[in-house]
Amino acid sequence: MGDTRKLISTGSPFEMTAGYSRAVVQGDWCFVSGTTGYDYTTMAMPDSVEDQTHNCMATIRNALREGGFELEDVVRAHYYITDTAFVDRVFPILGSYFGDIRPAATMITCQLNKPEMKIEIEVTALRRPE
Repeated sequence: MGDTRKLISTGSPFEMTAGYSRAVVQGDWCFVSGTTGYDYTTMAMPDSVEDQTHNCMATIRNALREGGFELEDVVRAHYYITDTAFVDRVFPILGSYFGDIRPAATMITCQLNKPEMKIEIEVTALRRPE
């Protein structure tokens, strides 16, 4: 694959407006942008942080796969939540995706860009040797 840069999009209107890609593949690396819980096919946002977390992970998994990566390639994850009460609610969900992968991770409680957003997830993946 070399050092060719590949840009990956979900078709989200946010990507075009703000000028970013869902993910960028550069060589053996894949950098996935902060991903919120929208279902990008309908642009609907579920109310629960649990459903938003699953949507984040589905979007991330799809972006990784489009770039030739899998969740197992993830080496770093950043989680942003809007309420500390969500920690115990999302930990088991994140564990169901990353439990055996165990990337280096950080979780921060903060305000997100829209009031309906309860979680945002950003990951970095490194292609594993064949």
